[in-house]
Amino acid sequence: MFNLKRIKRMKKTLLFVAIVMIAFVFQSVAQISVKGKVTDKDASPVPGVSVIVKGYDTKYGTVTDADGNYKLDSIPQNSILLFQGAGFKNKTVVVGTQTIINVSLESDESIQAISVISTGYGQIRGGKRKARKAQKEAERAYLQAEKNMKWSQNAQKQGNHNKKSKEPNNNDYSKIIDNAFKDSKKEPLSTFSIDVDNASYSQVRSSIEQGEMPTADAVRIEELINYFDYDYQEPTGEHPFTINTELASCPWNPQNKLVHIGLQGKNLDYQNLKPSNLVFLIDVSGSMSDSNKLPLVKKSMAILLNELSEKDKVSIVVYAGSEGLVLEATKASQKEKIMAALDNLSSGGSTNGGAGIELAYKIAEENLIKDGNNRIVLCTDGDFNVGVTSTDELVKIVEKKRQKGIYLTICGYGMGNYKDGSMEEISKNANGNYFYIDNLQEAQKVFAKEMRANMFTIAKDVKIQVEFNPKWVQAYRLIGYENRVMANEDFNDDKKDAGELGAGHTVTALYEIVPVGVKSEYFPKTDDLKYQQNQLSNQSQTNELMTVKFRYKSLKKEESVLITQVIENNSKNWESSSDNFRFSASVASFGMLLRGSPYKGKSNYEQVLSMARSSKGKDDNGYRSNFVQLVELVKTLEKQKNVSKE
Repeated sequence: MFNLKRIKRMKKTLLFVAIVMIAFVFQSVAQISVKGKVTDKDASPVPGVSVIVKGYDTKYGTVTDADGNYKLDSIPQNSILLFQGAGFKNKTVVVGTQTIINVSLESDESIQAISVISTGYGQIRGGKRKARKAQKEAERAYLQAEKNMKWSQNAQKQGNHNKKSKEPNNNDYSKIIDNAFKDSKKEPLSTFSIDVDNASYSQVRSSIEQGEMPTADAVRIEELINYFDYDYQEPTGEHPFTINTELASCPWNPQNKLVHIGLQGKNLDYQNLKPSNLVFLIDVSGSMSDSNKLPLVKKSMAILLNELSEKDKVSIVVYAGSEGLVLEATKASQKEKIMAALDNLSSGGSTNGGAGIELAYKIAEENLIKDGNNRIVLCTDGDFNVGVTSTDELVKIVEKKRQKGIYLTICGYGMGNYKDGSMEEISKNANGNYFYIDNLQEAQKVFAKEMRANMFTIAKDVKIQVEFNPKWVQAYRLIGYENRVMANEDFNDDKKDAGELGAGHTVTALYEIVPVGVKSEYFPKTDDLKYQQNQLSNQSQTNELMTVKFRYKSLKKEESVLITQVIENNSKNWESSSDNFRFSASVASFGMLLRGSPYKGKSNYEQVLSMARSSKGKDDNGYRSNFVQLVELVKTLEKQKNVSKE
């Protein structure tokens, strides 16, 4: 008879020996680091390409960035690299002893993006079993391309039909009426929420670069100003941000003063970031079929994915006529798996944004990381036309959800039927931030260069309240922030929502002041009030120009912290002001000109260029230089317009 126990012991021994031998062989294989660039046949960079070492599953893998670059550290020598990109034929390369491997991919017209949503966009909701099924379908999508081609073509036709039915240039923006000058005796307080969004700047830039002047309501001056970083003092104390102030003469109204208020958020310890639970919520409706919409969304998410670590996890939810879970929570290190799910999405059908938002929050809650970074990244053109469609109803949804500690980042794509007003309002009420992605460079800025500032919040419900001293200030005007103005009593009400500050973010605000004794066409005088007290307090007799108060909440508390800072009436000449001051003023002046603001004073594009050129300062990423080029382009457009009138 056989001794079963002895046989089992022998099997275990042999298995152990095999494992030791495999480990020995693996350790003896020489390691090498490889980097390179992936391009197409026209030598243009291809972002979002999965680069993996065949035979090692997810152990070695990465995704190309916005410039098509990739890097793999310490992989086995003589490995075989597999390059996979949506719309391109797969390519394999033997590494050998090469350390730099550049690859050109060949387009493959036979492989089209296949959506994992069923015909008619039937729901994929309900339970982990269906979620796993959807995930497997995403992974097998390339192998099933021919089988599902007919459905894909039908979905694409539906998307094209929907796109054709849209009216061109039917973009929607909320109405903006410029803040007016206010009498400091009658209205000494000014209260507003911070705004770190910068979607308006990239929309304005996109319009101008296409040879069109932006509509006035597309220009939110505070978002133009806050598109740029400023060289403020870093925080070192107990508070998560520093307060920087400056006072100088106003360049477009030299008899007036300009007050500059800047916040600098604290940078995080990037070596010990808290893990992220990200839910990509992607609009795959018919209106997203254009090349600058869903295809750009995929490339943007690939860039973001490349910035995540193995501690992070990603889920993907899509919505069209109905919503569906495409990829359940997956470790960010499994990049090729996530990219497969992204690559195989295609557009078609109507847009049920409300249902998609509800499902995304549900998935985010199910995978909530306590004390981690829990966030939904919504990518859409905002064209909600099925289910809950009104902005007010969508706002109600996100207002209920924001108490869960889940933040919302909204990324807008495309033009023609773009719903900026809806997205700005939803973001404002959802503990979120809002960007407009018009090209790969902007995607790189938002999701790579400034990813931590945009994805990690350090202070919530940040409000600012300014009290002006009527001894020195006759009138004042907040430049921009029209959609962020709050009632004065809301400043002390911790139940009132306000803006969030990200790690390393800067926030800048400007006030134009009419000093006492200066006549101003913008500030018509009225008779003194008969029944009001006109006697100034003893405190107002000081040299204090204004008192600035800040309120914020730490992430774990619902009770706000108050900070107070006094600004003395010590004004600089314009020429001796800082680069921060002069550059922010040039952007504000530019915004007023684009809006045709009645308060633009003596602003003109030559003055804007002069201010911007002299205050570029440190410009590592070239954003300020690009601003100068943008102003020059507007000058050209203005000249062409004047010639055509003649």
